[in-house]
Amino acid sequence: MKKHLLYLLMGFILSTPLFSQNDENLIQFSGVVVSSDSITPISFATVLIKNTTHGTTSDYYGYFSFVANKGDTIVFSSIGYKKSEYAVPDTLTGKYYSLIHSMRKDTIQLETVEVYPWPTPSQFKDAFLNLNIPDDDLAIARKNLDPELMERQAREMPMTGSMNYRWQMQEKSSQLYYAGQYRPNNLLNPIAWAQFIQAWKRGDFKRKD
Repeated sequence: MKKHLLYLLMGFILSTPLFSQNDENLIQFSGVVVSSDSITPISFATVLIKNTTHGTTSDYYGYFSFVANKGDTIVFSSIGYKKSEYAVPDTLTGKYYSLIHSMRKDTIQLETVEVYPWPTPSQFKDAFLNLNIPDDDLAIARKNLDPELMERQAREMPMTGSMNYRWQMQEKSSQLYYAGQYRPNNLLNPIAWAQFIQAWKRGDFKRKD
């Protein structure tokens, strides 16, 4: 029993200087990863010690912090940026080291993609050659001035700035006109009921397919 305790004590004494020597090389490595062109923080960039899986990722504001060794080579990588490296100085005397690391954007050239509304180029060629285009200016004008087409385009067309301003001014004037009093209720307005009955007879409320 005493021999086991003696061996354990001797092992602890011999290993203590070794651990202390390794701890002297450890530092708290912190910093911010930014873009080189705009100094914008790069969120969720990967920060790893080279040839290892030890490291971390930057947060939303580009900040990172982890334990590294003096002399380690740190690899920074992020989607849309070129991979870069930084060597931690091995002559540091303190336990903390901060860095602002900039990364350059990486331009990725994609291959040209041709989009066709037909499954195959041969079908597109056949449809293009058999396309019926009016050769008469009057026929083209009538097609462009089709009432249903113009009505659909008018419904889908957004309001311009002047139209929005006019609508807003009408709403403001209506609010000021009825300020401090109740708005009129057309439920008991005979003129409104007469207009409603006439519109009903004309078929204005019928469903248009």
